[in-house]
Amino acid sequence: MGIRALLSEPLARYIVRQQQEWIARSLEVQEKWRKQLVSKAADTQFGKDHFFRDIHSYSDFKEAVPVSDYEDLKGYIEKIKTGESNVLWPDKPLYFAKTSGTTSGTKYIPISKDSISNHINSARNAILTYIAETGKAEFLDKKLIFLSGSPVLTETGGVLTGRLSGISNHHVPGYLRSNQMPSYETNCIEDWELKLDKIIDETLQQPMSLISGIPPWVQMYFDRITERTGKKIKDVFPDFSLFIYGGVNFEPYKAKLFESIGKRIDSIELYPASEGFLAYQNSQEDESLLLLLDTGIFYEFIPAENFFDENPKRLSIGEVEIGRNYAVIINNNAGLWGYSLGDTVRFVSTNPYKILVTGRIKHFISAFGEHVIGEEIEKALRYAMERHPETEVVEFTVAPMVNSDNGGLPYHEWLVEFAAMPNNKEQFARDINQRLTELNIYYQDLIKGNILRPLELVPLRKNAFINYMRANGKLGGQNKVPRLSNDRKIADELLKMNRS
Repeated sequence: MGIRALLSEPLARYIVRQQQEWIARSLEVQEKWRKQLVSKAADTQFGKDHFFRDIHSYSDFKEAVPVSDYEDLKGYIEKIKTGESNVLWPDKPLYFAKTSGTTSGTKYIPISKDSISNHINSARNAILTYIAETGKAEFLDKKLIFLSGSPVLTETGGVLTGRLSGISNHHVPGYLRSNQMPSYETNCIEDWELKLDKIIDETLQQPMSLISGIPPWVQMYFDRITERTGKKIKDVFPDFSLFIYGGVNFEPYKAKLFESIGKRIDSIELYPASEGFLAYQNSQEDESLLLLLDTGIFYEFIPAENFFDENPKRLSIGEVEIGRNYAVIINNNAGLWGYSLGDTVRFVSTNPYKILVTGRIKHFISAFGEHVIGEEIEKALRYAMERHPETEVVEFTVAPMVNSDNGGLPYHEWLVEFAAMPNNKEQFARDINQRLTELNIYYQDLIKGNILRPLELVPLRKNAFINYMRANGKLGGQNKVPRLSNDRKIADELLKMNRS
């Protein structure tokens, strides 16, 4: 065992002890953060505009701080971009994390000196928690790869600006830099496909032990390696033992990824966002994620079915219920206030507080009142794949078809890129539809009431989603195609490209 592995074990035990301490005081810890955040931001422009000095309770907080999205805070962020200080949080942000928005164009998410530790330490602690549980640390002594965006930073109003993954790259601990891959020069390449080829050049002969990234882009990395070598990943990287991922539900990618690897390996799911690092998987025996309650974020939750109500009820951590879907609202020590992440989660435990990420509050289909969410379509697809084990899915998206060509009933259209087609495509579609009716009572009622007809499955050509992302300038990095939409913008573009 090398020096990195040896030194990691006492640190891992220490981190887990700290974790257990704040878990035991979860409600107290969250109330502490609410008070600290309000107190520290009281003299900022936002704090003055919202009378922070008059906030003495959570009820006062909800009265003073509205639920917001990026558009609601954009006026404040524009002031920061022109060089103003003490706007949302004391002083200027340390960074702006650039991320794409559907209505706002490019979003500039502030990361402060206070909040950067949330991003960096949480990722570190996820790995240390794994080491503490499993006793496996040898992977730290070999090569580690983090498939990420470019670390090149620009300036916006005197604030360093870049992708979150690129910003994080500047904070990799020194003891890991010597075995981190790819090289800084390669990581700076903006063109994803050129960058991927360079990454393969650098890593192919290396003892890779840990690989981290968004599953579809890791799969692309694996596919290119197999094309070059004709080998499974386990034969190219025999030391590869830990896969770390986040950003999308792993389940639809799992079978193909592990088939590409050629063996089962341990994996850790993370829940990072530009707005904050929220949770990570803290046990190999449990797929749910530990919600991080002591890292500078005060959480609120709105029942997903009420999110679009005029005045939806906001709940603190002590008011949530197991088994219910909630929209996540955060208040953090970078100056995001009442900020809706757009994600939905379901609690599976309240001691400790553990969640599953179930989808996006705006990524749903309810063209006919069915309100089908991401978790439901992913479960339905997984059910069909289990019944048709020869099937491999690369990627998929679902959209409503309101006006079909033959004038029949509307339906949900599933656009699927297969690596291996089901032997019986029609039965595969029926199995998805059957499971979806079991998961969503509204969808079931619409099918039974002849308001909707069963879904239709449209296989797409190889690389359909890669070509779509390339055409829209979103190939690689942290970008991903929404799994479902309430309109046909993505679906129609995919179909047009599929016919050309």
